[in-house]
Amino acid sequence: MIAGEDAAGISRAAVRVLVANWDGGHTVPSRRLYPHQWSWDSAFIAIGNARWAPRRARCELLTLFGAQWRDGRVPHIAFNPEVPMGAYFPGPDFWDVSAPSGTVTSGIVQPPVHAIAAWRVHLADPDPAFLRRIYPRLVAQQEFLRANRRNPDGLLSILHPWESGMDNSPAWDEPLAAVNAGPLAAAVRRDTAVVNADERPTQRDYECYVEIARAYRDTGYRRAGEFSVADPLFNTAYAAAETSLAKIAIVCGLDPEPHRREAAAMVRAMAEHLYDDGLFHAKDELTGKLLRSSSGAGLTPLMLPGLPPRLADELIATALERFELKRGLLPSFAPGAPEFDSARYWRGPSWINLAWMVWQGLRHRRPVVAERMAETMIRVVGRAGFREYFDPLTFEGHGCHDFSWSAALVLDLIAEYGLDGVPAAGGEVGQQRGRLLEADQIGDHVLA
Repeated sequence: MIAGEDAAGISRAAVRVLVANWDGGHTVPSRRLYPHQWSWDSAFIAIGNARWAPRRARCELLTLFGAQWRDGRVPHIAFNPEVPMGAYFPGPDFWDVSAPSGTVTSGIVQPPVHAIAAWRVHLADPDPAFLRRIYPRLVAQQEFLRANRRNPDGLLSILHPWESGMDNSPAWDEPLAAVNAGPLAAAVRRDTAVVNADERPTQRDYECYVEIARAYRDTGYRRAGEFSVADPLFNTAYAAAETSLAKIAIVCGLDPEPHRREAAAMVRAMAEHLYDDGLFHAKDELTGKLLRSSSGAGLTPLMLPGLPPRLADELIATALERFELKRGLLPSFAPGAPEFDSARYWRGPSWINLAWMVWQGLRHRRPVVAERMAETMIRVVGRAGFREYFDPLTFEGHGCHDFSWSAALVLDLIAEYGLDGVPAAGGEVGQQRGRLLEADQIGDHVLA
C-alpha cells in the first residue's frame, strides 16, 4: 500500500480542493465547469466530508434536499442565483421551474445514492437527530421513483441520459440514434470553453440531450419523450438506498422490513431482466430491447449485499478480464469494445465515483482486489491531481481540475485503509478530523 506520509499529503490536498469548492451551504463539483449544486455529486462529496468535517457533510445533504420538489423528486441541479445566468447550459431559464423552497432547479433526477451517503455520514459522526430529519425526505425520494418511474418488470426507468450520471455512455448510442434532434448553436455550450472538446460529449450528443429535456419539460416533467431506459446503475443505487434506509429506520425506531423487502425485490428484478453474459445491461423501455454493451454501470450491482453469489463471481471475472481491472483503474467502458475512447467523458475514462461503487462491492468479496484498486486510485490522483476522470490505460488526467468527488472519495479510501496515520476503520466508517492538520483551520467552524 501507499506510504502513510504520501497518503497524508494527498489527504491534505483533497481537503484543500473541498474547501476551495465550498459555497457556504454546499460544494460545487468544479468552480469553472459546474458552478451549481449537483445531486449525486453532493452525496459522494458528503461521504468524503464525513471523514474530516461531518457537520459540513450533513449540511451538504440537507441543502440539497432543501431543493426537493413536493412530489419527492430531488432535481439533478439546484441553481445558485448568485451565479450568472449564462455560466452553465442548460441553465435556469431553460428548465423554468422552482422547488417549493424557491430554489431554481432542473427537472430531471440522478441516481439516488443519497441514503447511502446519509448513513455513512451518521457512521462517521453519529447524529440520530440528523437521520430523523432527513429520513422522510429520503423516503419521499424513493416513493417518487416508485410512483413515477417503475415499469411492469419492477425496474425504474430513466428519462434522460443525464439521469444515469453517465451522460454519453456508448450504452445510450442506440436509443439516442432514434432521437429527432434539431441543430444546437455551438455558442450556447460552455463546457468546451473549459475542457478540450475531444474529452467532452459531441455536438450531436448535446442536441439529443436538449431535445429530450425540452420534450420532458413541455409535459410538465411528467411523461417520457424519446428516451426511456432501465439503467443498471440507477436501479443499483435505488436498491442500495433501500438497504441504507433499513439501517436508518432502525436508528429512528421505525420498521426496517419494508426497505429490506424493496431492496430484495429490486435485486430479483435486475437479475431477471437486466443480466446477461457476465454483466448487467440497460433495457430500452420503448423497444423492449436489452441494450447489450460493455458499460461499467453493469458492474455496480456488486455493491448490493443481496446479489446472488454466482452473479457476483461472474461480475468479478468480467471486471478483471473484460474491463482489465488487473491494471488497477476501472474504465467506464471495456477497453476491448469498439466504442471505447480512453479520454472522452463516459466512453472509457475511469471515474472515481464509479470505481468507488464497484470497490464497495469488492471489499468483502475480494479484499485483495479491492485494496489494489484503492491503492491505484490514490496513486493516480497523487500523480495527476484531482481530475474529473482519468485514462484507465495511461493514468493521465482529463476533464476539469480540482474535481470535488474525486477529492472526497479518495479521502474516504485513504481513511478506510488507515493510510493517513489513523487506524483503519475496520469496516465501520469513522471520522478523521484533527489528523489532516488543516481541519482545525478550515473545518466545521465555517458552519454558523
